[in-house]
Amino acid sequence: MTYLIFALKPEAQAFVDRFKLGKTKSNNFLSIIVSGVGKENMYQCTQKILKRMQDGDKIANIGICAGNNSYTIGELILDAKELHCEDTPQYDAKSYKLVDMESSGFLKATQDLPNSYIFKIVSDHFEPDTITKEKTKKLIYDKIDEIMLRMGI
Repeated sequence: MTYLIFALKPEAQAFVDRFKLGKTKSNNFLSIIVSGVGKENMYQCTQKILKRMQDGDKIANIGICAGNNSYTIGELILDAKELHCEDTPQYDAKSYKLVDMESSGFLKATQDLPNSYIFKIVSDHFEPDTITKEKTKKLIYDKIDEIMLRMGI
């Protein structure tokens, strides 16, 4: 089983639509979970999923992040070490290169776990007010094939 954890429903909706998942938001190989915003919600949700995981299962945190002008909108970020995790949306591009609100909670829960991944897509240049549900869903949807390939699915 592959468990995909998202903070926001529009992030998850991209996968639900792509794989035509029903109300349970899972099928025989894919389970979609929405944790809610923030590192503590992500940590708690991930901990619950880890208790269900079996050998060979995969787990990923997928979502959007802010990036400075050196990143393009829609760019897929693969290295979680580049991310800075904050509790609130950030408006200051001078302090960090990439910022999200969940990665540290996921990393804390999955440290040293094989088959765990973080994929973030740059959604804005520290302008969180420009993010819409539709834009979020499209940004994620456009990267689904690459994400699945990188997870070996």
